[in-house]
Amino acid sequence: MSFEREDHELREQQRTTAAAFRLAFFALAACMVMLTGLVSGLKAQDTAAKPPAPQKIALVRPSDMMSGALLFPARDPGFYVEAPKLATDVKIDVSGPIARVKVTQQFVNPSKGWVEGTYVFPLPENAAVDTLKMKIGDRYIEGEIKPRQEAREIYEQAKKEGKKAALLEQQRPNLFTNQVANIGPGEMVAVQIEYQQEVHQSNGEFSLRFPMVVAPRYNPQPLVQTVDFDNSGSGYATGSDPVPDREKITAPVLDPRENAKINPVTLTVHLDAGFPLGEVKTPFHEMDTVKDENGSETLALKNGSVPADRDFEIDWRAAAGKAPNAGLFKESVDGKTYVMAFVTPPADPAAEKAVDKREVVFILDNSGSMSGPSIEQAQASLALAISRLKASDRFNVIRFDDTMTDFFGGLVPASPDNREKAIAYVRSLTADGGTEMLQALHAALTTQGKHEDGALRQVVFLTDGAIGNEAELFDEIARNRGDARVFTVGIGSAPNSFFMTKAAELGRGTYTHIGSEDQVAERMGELFQKLEHPAMTDISAKFEGVGAQEITPDPMPDLYAGEPVVLTAELQEADPSGTLLIAGKTGDQPWRVDMDIAKAAKGSGIAKLWAKRKIEDLESNAFRIGDQKALDKQIEDVAMAHHLVSRVTSLVAVNVTASRPSGEWLAETRLPLNLPAGWDYDKVFGSDRPQDNTVPGQQPDKAEIDAPAAKRVQLASMTANQMLAAPSAESAALIASNQTASVDLPQTATLADRNILLGLLMVAFAVMAGICLTIWRRGFKHLASLGGTRLD
Repeated sequence: MSFEREDHELREQQRTTAAAFRLAFFALAACMVMLTGLVSGLKAQDTAAKPPAPQKIALVRPSDMMSGALLFPARDPGFYVEAPKLATDVKIDVSGPIARVKVTQQFVNPSKGWVEGTYVFPLPENAAVDTLKMKIGDRYIEGEIKPRQEAREIYEQAKKEGKKAALLEQQRPNLFTNQVANIGPGEMVAVQIEYQQEVHQSNGEFSLRFPMVVAPRYNPQPLVQTVDFDNSGSGYATGSDPVPDREKITAPVLDPRENAKINPVTLTVHLDAGFPLGEVKTPFHEMDTVKDENGSETLALKNGSVPADRDFEIDWRAAAGKAPNAGLFKESVDGKTYVMAFVTPPADPAAEKAVDKREVVFILDNSGSMSGPSIEQAQASLALAISRLKASDRFNVIRFDDTMTDFFGGLVPASPDNREKAIAYVRSLTADGGTEMLQALHAALTTQGKHEDGALRQVVFLTDGAIGNEAELFDEIARNRGDARVFTVGIGSAPNSFFMTKAAELGRGTYTHIGSEDQVAERMGELFQKLEHPAMTDISAKFEGVGAQEITPDPMPDLYAGEPVVLTAELQEADPSGTLLIAGKTGDQPWRVDMDIAKAAKGSGIAKLWAKRKIEDLESNAFRIGDQKALDKQIEDVAMAHHLVSRVTSLVAVNVTASRPSGEWLAETRLPLNLPAGWDYDKVFGSDRPQDNTVPGQQPDKAEIDAPAAKRVQLASMTANQMLAAPSAESAALIASNQTASVDLPQTATLADRNILLGLLMVAFAVMAGICLTIWRRGFKHLASLGGTRLD
């Protein structure tokens, strides 16, 4: 009987324990249901108040990359967004004195997320930018010219709504930004920009430059130079930033030691000079040439494409005895006539007698950006210039990086001994440090001692111009130039041509570019002719027999040996007749030319070139207007009337249909640039700068390299259309095939009441779990005790 009783108690205890297990299981299940329901309810409440936050986003870790790429930090620590990639096609059509250029930029998103790409790129400082097109599928979306702030608002709204959009803004006359929003995973978006510019002329040579890369700019830190209490009574003042847009003009730059060169460029030139061609040169790039039946030429890059790391230049001369010394062109637009004229004054040996005495101050930039070939070119150029000085001249040498040295401490006679000392000093310099240009320029203009009677004062400035505080330096020249003339010599593969050209214009001098050691002797020889002979001054132009007229530039600049007078004009008549009169003098020798308007040839794009020059005149003469708002309004009126990008107007293109799904995160990226050819990365950024991730270079296709010259020209000329065409499914799949990781993102908006309720629920869950655990332990302890063992 005792055994049966124990057996009955054991079965009862087993039933009790099983019931406890079932109770514990149902309690835990209930807690999980409550927790899931509460979280779902709170998330639904959030969803009703705002768009759903994305749960997954296409981010990558460096270890995920199967090939080199530039990565930008994402919102989650340790994760990155792969930067868009860029390919560019350039087509240049030269017709007489005007070039029309079409630049197609193809943005490729290799990631699996949505991105906005910002590309900082250069254009010629005299480019009249008037067209922006964006290719979406099979449709072209034409950009509209808008006031700058309005264009920005339109773009930002389209970006927010998930629509594809492009915004082209001018940051400097030679520096632009192109922003393209909502580029989808694996997508290619093509943006086409068009502009026109004047062909440069000097000493019978015609030339054109296409800049390919923005050199890294040295941006001085703000300094308090003036104190303006602004009638506030606070007693405090803030200094103005010499580079207020430093963020907009700065882009990531790849270290060429760690990265293959990127941003491949294809380029073709159709050269129809309007006269029989003689020698045609492209000093920095190898080209294939096909001669056309009408005497024009078509040139294309020999290897199909090149990385965007140095400027492209093409120079041409007329065949022997065929060089033009004058030209007159006209265009009718909206009932007005726009005229473009150029004329080169004849050489007059009597009027070009060399200057007897000069005071020359040479300024040499030996900052870090000038390292390598640039400092060698600058040293060779300056040594040549010093050796040309005469005993009757006086001179000095000032060098600067982030410090400054006044070598002689003032002007000294150009004796053989002093010349040798100066040349030895120049040859001993190395390039390093920052580019604090203002102090050196100020010293050259203001602290060189008394002028000798009758001496012609000149400042020769050798630099790459890689600075962002151009306005501050222009102001220095305008304030303190006095009777000196400023000549700028641009050095290197990618000089800041806007700064160099404008500084020379304000200084009533000229700009000379030297891009390689081979050009030193020739280009400096041309400069010496200008330095050693008087300029043609008192140049004026007017139309007789014509009503209202507006001529640019205003005022007309001085000219030097071999330089032509080049002007544009707006005439308030549809078909005017009359005469253009241009006059000037060299020393006491007068000169004049008359040009019959009726004999002008028809031209294209002259109206836009006039508008571009008109805007430049307004900017240059801002001090006469005084009121900044009034100045901006005048510039805006001209730019809007002629559909031009300017400091106060931008081009914006928006697709009407949204493409990015609501809630998908949009990564903002800045496209990387190559370091300009010949530059030393450590000298510019410092040896302790973190290295960027590798970006693979893009090599031309072997079949294209092996193609005959004529075929290669044909292939290159087709590139723009190919880039604007919609990508094939295979191409898009290939672009999107990079391995990326999708990771869960944490909730970024958590309400306080949610936290409280979740906390209470977790407390209840812990209590229930404790009860169930106690029941479980007691049940098994009892079973163990019946079996003669303990479970502690």
